[in-house]
Amino acid sequence: MTEARSSGPQISVCVATYNGAAFVSEQLLSILDQLSPSDEVVVVDDASSDDTVARIEALVDPRIRVIALERNAGYVRAFERAISEARGHVVFLSDQDDRWLPNRVRDMMEALTEAALVVSNFSVFGGTATFVQSRRLRAQDSSRNLRNLFWIWIGLRPYYGCCMAFRAELTPRLLPFPAFLSETHDQWIGMVGNASRSVIHLERDTIARRVHAGNASARGNRPLRTILAARVMMARAMVEAIRRGGRRTPTSG
Repeated sequence: MTEARSSGPQISVCVATYNGAAFVSEQLLSILDQLSPSDEVVVVDDASSDDTVARIEALVDPRIRVIALERNAGYVRAFERAISEARGHVVFLSDQDDRWLPNRVRDMMEALTEAALVVSNFSVFGGTATFVQSRRLRAQDSSRNLRNLFWIWIGLRPYYGCCMAFRAELTPRLLPFPAFLSETHDQWIGMVGNASRSVIHLERDTIARRVHAGNASARGNRPLRTILAARVMMARAMVEAIRRGGRRTPTSG
């Protein structure tokens, strides 16, 4: 373990925000309640036009670090920036409008003793889950990495960033995100984890996902051309993930 890591926070929570004033305070409070005084929350605000940043700063918590982008870069690049800024041994990802359920940190930290990436299930509130959101991860599929890669590519494996945490040793394989990646950073992370053969599925729900009109995840039917373009993009991502998955990570001392 490097000196920088050993002297930093144990946990970094990476949050990307954009016009999230309505729910961001509630979400951050549910996160902060499970963190220690030395942990951190890295918020990258993607040039919000509302008072999202003011709502966050009003919490007056020294564990929160806000990086306000001057220009909108999209949620993929916002998460990429947040991960690059994380100083913790373990990185949790979070959306701006959900709620963390009790013992999320405890259970996911325990799972990370066995794998570099953990992905959990979730419940929903405020609306109805989509077909893919209603699918459940099974612990028995954790080590079926090739099968997981295939189903991620197809878009039917429910790997959501808000349900993910990973050990910092995975970061050099994740970053930089491929330049062509314009959506589904979470599927990219899932691909890298499976290509590295170090994933565990946590069957319990660790968050409650809020369903509302402003969700970043597409809920409607997309044109066939858009779907095909997305699958081509994810095929390219899978090739890159497999390449990076075979890369040796630097040993720590």
